[in-house]
This record gives sequence, C-alpha cells and structure tokens, in this order.
Amino acid sequence: MSTFKPFTFDTVASIVTEWGAARRVGEILGSWTESRNLLIVTDKFLHSNGLLDAAKASLLKAGFTLSVFDDVVADPPESVLHDCVGQARAANVDLVLGLGGGSSMDIAKLAAVLIPSSQQLADLYGIGQVKGSRLPLVQIPTTAGTGSEVTNITILTTGETTKMGVVAQQLYADKVILDAELTTGLPALITAATGIDAMVHAIEAYTSRRRKNPLSDALAREALRLLANNLVATCEDGNNRPAREAMLLGATLAGQAFANAPVAAVHALAYPLGGHYHIPHGLSNALMLGPVLRFNLSAAAPLYAELADVLLGPSDGTVTDRATGFVAFMDDLMNRSGAPRRLRDVKVTEDSLALLASDAMKQERLLQNNPVELCEADALALYQAAF
Repeated sequence: MSTFKPFTFDTVASIVTEWGAARRVGEILGSWTESRNLLIVTDKFLHSNGLLDAAKASLLKAGFTLSVFDDVVADPPESVLHDCVGQARAANVDLVLGLGGGSSMDIAKLAAVLIPSSQQLADLYGIGQVKGSRLPLVQIPTTAGTGSEVTNITILTTGETTKMGVVAQQLYADKVILDAELTTGLPALITAATGIDAMVHAIEAYTSRRRKNPLSDALAREALRLLANNLVATCEDGNNRPAREAMLLGATLAGQAFANAPVAAVHALAYPLGGHYHIPHGLSNALMLGPVLRFNLSAAAPLYAELADVLLGPSDGTVTDRATGFVAFMDDLMNRSGAPRRLRDVKVTEDSLALLASDAMKQERLLQNNPVELCEADALALYQAAF
C-alpha cells in the first residue's frame, strides 16, 4: 500500500540559469522561437538606469523588433495592465518578456493572456478562470524574492486598498532565465526584504495545510537552505557572486514550492499593509513572519523542527526545542539582515491595526492554508505583536 497521497505538481516548461545570460538573451530566445515582435514589460527605474541595455542590444542583434512598456509600478493597479495590453496590441507583438521584479513579471503574465484574448479582466479573477491560450511568455527576474517567474498567479490592486488574484495554468511561463548578474546592484534593504520574502514562501509552502506534497517539500527545504546561508552575505556585499547566485536560485525554488503548496497567514496579513501603507510586499512579509511563526507553533512544531534540522543541523532535542530553535533562528537572521522589524518603524499607526485585521480576513484564499485557523481577533493580536 502506497504511503503517498495523490498530488499534482506543475511548474514552468524551461529554466536557464547562467551568469550573464541577459547579455545573450537574443541568442537564447532566437533558437527557441520563431516569434520576433517582442514586448518587454519592465519599470522606469530599470529602464532608465540601463539594466535593459545589454538585453535589448542582444535581442536587436538577433533580429527581434522591440516594444518596451516601462510603466509598471509596485502593487500595480488594473489600469497599468490595460495600458500595457493596449500598447502591445498596437505594436502587434507576438512574444512577451517580463524583466524586473514581481510586479513587472505579474503584468507580463496577464498581458500575454489578454493581448490575443476577448476575455475581460474582471472575468479572470479567481482560480482557473482563464480560457484558451496566450502569447509565448519569458520571464527574467531582477530580484531574488517574489518567485513570480515560476508561479501561476498575478496580484493586482483593484481599489484604493484592495487586491485580487488571477490563478491559472496559463500564467506559467514558457521559459525562465535566471541571471544573478542582474541582481548585483540591489541595495541592501531591498536585498534583505526580497530575500526574507522568498524564505516566507519556502516556510509557508512547507507548512501549508493544503496541497503540501513531497516535491514542494523538497524544493522548500533546499530553497530555505540556500536563502538562509546567503542572505546576510548578500546584504553585506551586494557583489558577492556566489551568494547572489544562491539567493536567486533559492527564490526560484521557493516560488516553485508555493505555486503548488500555497502560502498562508503571513501573506494574508501582509497584503493589507501594502494596500493601506504601500509597504513593499517583501518587507510586509518580513514584518509579519515572526508573530505568525509563533502563532502557528501549536500545530506546525513538527514541521518547524524538520526545518530546524535543515538550517541548524540534525539534533537530538525534542520537537518543541527544535521548533522554537527554528523560530529563534529566523528572528536572529532577520535582525542581522538589517530590514525593519516593527510596524511602527515603517510608519504604521496603532489606530489602524483593527482595520488591517478586518481587511486581512478577506484573504480567505490564503487563510485556509494556514496550519492554525485564524479569526479576526487573532489577526489583530498578530498586528499588535508586530507593532
């Protein structure tokens, strides 16, 4: 009799991992596809600072026609996606390349779906609502954090403070290019926040109440090992090539894990912080991780103990000792990363915590994955603990 429960695991079709790969992206894509009218989805900062220059030169040399949409912003609203699709349709693009952080890659995913489609964006929200196919899609991340390059979800800001997600198989990219050279210019604070974000993905995937499976577990463990062993090194020296490569691979592995074993309360509590205070997503996760880890100890201790063995080495200690050791390790690591540690440090006001808790409870898609059931009073207590 099998000891394995039935499970499904999905991920992107192809991953290229190579230092400097962006400098020869034209060669990589030219031998892969006959499409030549390419849309690059990015943000103005990356575009104006020359991070796209080598990639654009390589693509032009390989015979690609380029259209660059660089109006992506953090926590992108629906209007950004509509503008991107409009520009792409006018240029008759037949291939989409997301190059940047999670927001750019998220917009690239839905743009690839909507450019050739008659579906309306409003009909795509939720799980499995995308119909038909999309344009070929390539993703090149410039941060080691979101894992968006290998996930099948896009999050958009739908109101002043609310966000909604599109989850569909069509959002998995055809090809992902991991070039850690693109991450070397990241400031220490962004490196810390995005790195902790990736660690949250690994931890929440490993402890997810739904769809946790042996493949997602293996990816989460290796992701956590790579990220924990290299986070401080990349924060202290942004040009540390081995550490940068390890962080980028770790973030991608964590993305593959949580795309299949979905994230939970840390993310549910992080989203209102982004919606109300425009705190970057990775930093929001970092701020809520400690309180949620402690809240989940009652149910997740055996799994935390297993993660402690990954990070601290095998131990003869009790499950409780190893689990609390894991939580203490994560607290110490976040302290050493230099990222802000309290909500008050990022100008969250105490009188807004009840509103944040109310909004967090709307994230039912995420909360159902948490190891411990969470009510609004629990959410408020967690925000208070983080304050």
